[in-house]
Amino acid sequence: MELIWQGVLEAIRLLFSGDAEVFEITLLSLKISGIATGISLLIGLPLGTLLALGQFPSRKFWISLINTGMALPPVVVGLGVSILLWRSGPLGDLRWMYTTQAIIIAQIIIAAPVVTGLTVAALQQLDLRLQFQLLGLGASRWQMVLMLWREARLPLLAALMAGFGSVISEVGASMMVGGNLRYQTRVLTTAIVLETSKGNFALAIALSLLLLALAYAVNLVLTSIQQSRSNRR
Repeated sequence: MELIWQGVLEAIRLLFSGDAEVFEITLLSLKISGIATGISLLIGLPLGTLLALGQFPSRKFWISLINTGMALPPVVVGLGVSILLWRSGPLGDLRWMYTTQAIIIAQIIIAAPVVTGLTVAALQQLDLRLQFQLLGLGASRWQMVLMLWREARLPLLAALMAGFGSVISEVGASMMVGGNLRYQTRVLTTAIVLETSKGNFALAIALSLLLLALAYAVNLVLTSIQQSRSNRR
């Protein structure tokens, strides 16, 4: 119990002392996960819409593949990205191994299936007759999709929160492809692993509390948007 209390005090000290390294690590965590989540949304929203509304022979196969990807182990993602970006790998010439770009790629692979799968579920919950009604009123396919997104905006925001949550707390892939390099690729999760391995539990607890606070703050903003829109319905 004393160890936890020391961690809480250390977290408070780090927050109010303006520790430059901790601030940089926290900002880098938010930047990497924010970019990865945004790109995952750009991929997952149209792909999930296609799988939810489209009718083609291999549709069930792709949906099952996406659902499997939602449980993809981060270390497997880290291994795959490492092989691609390794010096002798297919994308080795990019020299992205142990960079923030590598972490972003890994996090996109983790978050995109989550956003896609939840988008499919959100749109499939809508009444099928709504599509025919919109088309019958003269809406184009694109206008129909926009209206369906608007109708399913609350679960789509939940998909966005789930995607962000899956990467802000991820450690395996970030450690493997980022290398946990100080001032370069060290994020909150990898810093926690490092401090724990050194036996510096107070600082590890403090960083954990900062990570939880960061995740809560982002999700609080998204939840506020979600619930405010819900109250207008």
